Amino acid sequence: MGDLPDRVLNFGDSKPQEVKEPIDPTEIEESQLDQLPKPTGYRILIMPFQGKRKTNGGIVLTDETVERERLATVVGYVLSVGEDAYKDESRFKSAWCKEGDWILFGRYAGAKIPIEGGEVRILNDDEVIATVETPEVILTTYRS
Repeated sequence: MGDLPDRVLNFGDSKPQEVKEPIDPTEIEESQLDQLPKPTGYRILIMPFQGKRKTNGGIVLTDETVERERLATVVGYVLSVGEDAYKDESRFKSAWCKEGDWILFGRYAGAKIPIEGGEVRILNDDEVIATVETPEVILTTYRS
């Protein structure tokens, strides 16, 4: 047989990887929102924060890294609130969040629903831990 190399180096194709920007929940149009599930009763529909696919220095993150970050996120944007959320006066003095708020929630909280380009979650009203100004503040704090 001839001399065969003991290793084969495979760098993939030479085409640059297409970088898809994450969905910005603050820019979802009303027609797109109408296509999402409507939370019933005391439930809240949120979109978990999707981090950037590229670092500030221009390095493209692998799909595995992006997916790991997405699964570990605990920050979400409130898309809609069910009609009975925070109505139980024996449990809540006022609403903990409203549409358009960024919130913290438990890592395993809620039902995950896959959509094109990511996922949404439906949480119970009492699964909201806190509200935050922007999601970047939390992610920066965790990484420091």
